[in-house]
Amino acid sequence: MIKFPLTKLKEKFAKETFSVGLDIGASAVKLVKLRFFKDQVQLSGFELAETQVDLTEILKNISRAQNINKVNISVCGPSTIIRYVSFPRMSEIDLKKSLQFEAQRHIPFPLNELILDAYTLKENFSDNKMLLLLAAVKKEFLGQRLKLVEDAGFKPNLLDIDAIALINAFNFNYPQEAASDNPKSRTVALLNIGASLSNLSVLEGEVPCLSRDIQIAGAKFTQKLIDVFGLDSKSAESLKLKPDQERAEKVKGAIESVLTNLAAEIRVSFDFYESQSSSAVSKIFLTGGGSLFPGLKDMLSNLLGIEVEYWDPFSRITIAGNLDSEKVKAQAAQLAVAIGLALRQ
Repeated sequence: MIKFPLTKLKEKFAKETFSVGLDIGASAVKLVKLRFFKDQVQLSGFELAETQVDLTEILKNISRAQNINKVNISVCGPSTIIRYVSFPRMSEIDLKKSLQFEAQRHIPFPLNELILDAYTLKENFSDNKMLLLLAAVKKEFLGQRLKLVEDAGFKPNLLDIDAIALINAFNFNYPQEAASDNPKSRTVALLNIGASLSNLSVLEGEVPCLSRDIQIAGAKFTQKLIDVFGLDSKSAESLKLKPDQERAEKVKGAIESVLTNLAAEIRVSFDFYESQSSSAVSKIFLTGGGSLFPGLKDMLSNLLGIEVEYWDPFSRITIAGNLDSEKVKAQAAQLAVAIGLALRQ
């Protein structure tokens, strides 16, 4: 049975010294290898490789380069589901017995097609109810992902969902964001803009209350530049990340037209959350390879009227001396999911 607990790192870490997170994205494969000491977590290895046709061979090369086999993996997209729902208060044993029946009201797919699990976020939620995180993944999709990983020589250790891995990474690196005496007074959103999907989550303190995938991400920005400038994909990607002075304003306008649609989806999500809660989202923390366009942070802030800032997934993680720290920092936004996975021991 897969598990989706929020990370609760203890003062004394588990006996296993290393933990590895493998994030297989639409445009790149990211791997993070963490080493756990008594009072610190250290990045001891990482890989980032562009996704190609022969994905199995890429994964084999990564496995050989880092000399590892056991990995924590994740999934996202239309074959995965996250729901935050209130259940009648019950014991863990009773929850396991009633989960299939109760979940039918919240999951839009036949349950016999899914792997389903739940995690209690709040035991005393309201009116003798508890707040649960329901997570599900289609068996067919999961089987394909497991076969890919196993064919490459990896042994899957546990399965997570991208949005939850991001929450784990954020809560570990930014505990002060959840330290308020009244967590509802500090409601923030995490936005991870990937290549094909953007992951959005809303947190009250450290507890997530809403998560969704939005199908507007980096590839849509690149496609817009292809359409506007008549470029090939590689040239458009390069222009997106490093626009020359002559075309900078036109690039910004093209990006903003797509970002407006993303902001509209985010606003719908915030409106739904705020209709169910007494608090409002006060800040957006941004990450992901698709978020690196110069000026995107400020454009998004202006569109939503909310403060937006990038967050560092290595804020409380040291970097081993044999690694290129500048390279690590430059690629940090793309490694956040893998970090969240590696923090799951």
